[in-house]
Amino acid sequence: MDISTDSADSQQASSQVTIDELLTRGVANIIPGKEELRKLLESDKKLNIYLGIDPTATKIHLGHAVPLRKLQMFAELGHNVTFLIGDFTALIGDTSDKDTERPVLTPQEIHENFQSYKKQAEKIVDFSLPNVTVVHNSEWLSKLSFEEIVKLCQHFSTGDFVGRELIRKRLQDNKRVGLHELLYPVMQGYDSYFMDTDIQIGGTDQTFNMQAGRTLQNDIRKKESFVLATEFLIGTDGRKMSKSWGNAIWLTDTPSDMYGKIMAIHDDVIVEYFTLASHVPMEKIREVATRLEKGENPRDLKKELAKELVKELHSETAAEEAEEMFQKTVVNKEVNPESIKVFSISNTLASNATLSSILIESGTLPSASEVKNVMNAGGIYVNGQAAKDPKAPLANYIENDEVLIRKGKWTNLKVKIEK
Repeated sequence: MDISTDSADSQQASSQVTIDELLTRGVANIIPGKEELRKLLESDKKLNIYLGIDPTATKIHLGHAVPLRKLQMFAELGHNVTFLIGDFTALIGDTSDKDTERPVLTPQEIHENFQSYKKQAEKIVDFSLPNVTVVHNSEWLSKLSFEEIVKLCQHFSTGDFVGRELIRKRLQDNKRVGLHELLYPVMQGYDSYFMDTDIQIGGTDQTFNMQAGRTLQNDIRKKESFVLATEFLIGTDGRKMSKSWGNAIWLTDTPSDMYGKIMAIHDDVIVEYFTLASHVPMEKIREVATRLEKGENPRDLKKELAKELVKELHSETAAEEAEEMFQKTVVNKEVNPESIKVFSISNTLASNATLSSILIESGTLPSASEVKNVMNAGGIYVNGQAAKDPKAPLANYIENDEVLIRKGKWTNLKVKIEK
């Protein structure tokens, strides 16, 4: 990863320094070009900029922090920025980074998922600013007539869609590609057109979809618009951080869980995490890179990273407490009774409960889909054994009127059966 920044005169205006960092830090590509966008940003024009996230899960992860930070930087420069919740596009499902067709979500599941999206994004974006707006794309996409959709599709080629690497591979492997999947970039492109967007922000896997927005702006409005593609953050398993792969660090994670997950990342992505996920100045990040090159223990640098991210996303006090908890429970192997949450349930209710229902009712996990995701990732242990079936009866695990459940390494739940 390139962690250099453009040089600037020390007397240069602070806004220009922000523009330099905005165009370089964590940016993988700018279409049609960085210098063209720089000139536009240096003008007095107030631009329309948006970032969209589909509510295909109940939570936002740290990987989303990369484009969210860009959105906040544009807002601080005074531009009009929009945080778009893709409650309509989620009905279709984006397969940009998937080698299989995404399961179709029901409107009820989508509604459940996006309830806390804005609250989570508030950790990074200041929604109190007058130039920051939150919208749902169902507000306009649900009103399109079939005739209007047909006319939108005329701006695009089926060959462009099926030529995408993952789609082409699925076709070559005789896997199903749903006809509705072709409509996803059309719908996302219409988002950009409807809001008259000057700049779209998204990960590199969204480049094709964002290009659809440029196409509609150019074809219909004869207007040039930009795509700013950010680099993606690696998850805890070495793959791209994803809502559906069980490798995410969630913005809703407790300070201790967040700290512990960051300590578990691969050593070779430490600099990337500092660059993409934190507010740490680039000068400091270059020092981190130098320390790694000189052979400093990566564990020490991950401690600094974990503490910094927990401080930014929670508080300085929470970061200090999380650091202390990690030292006690992971390094020193101590058992902290205060980390065990007790959840009492009557014998009658226990006889009908499942592992999934208990995890949800106790507040350990927010939904059945999340329970399934965490279990599939090997993150739930019951009485010391990995649990695989969310629907397994709780009664199967009761020992001495108790069941001990652990989520990850740091969340412990004791279910007490009251007779």
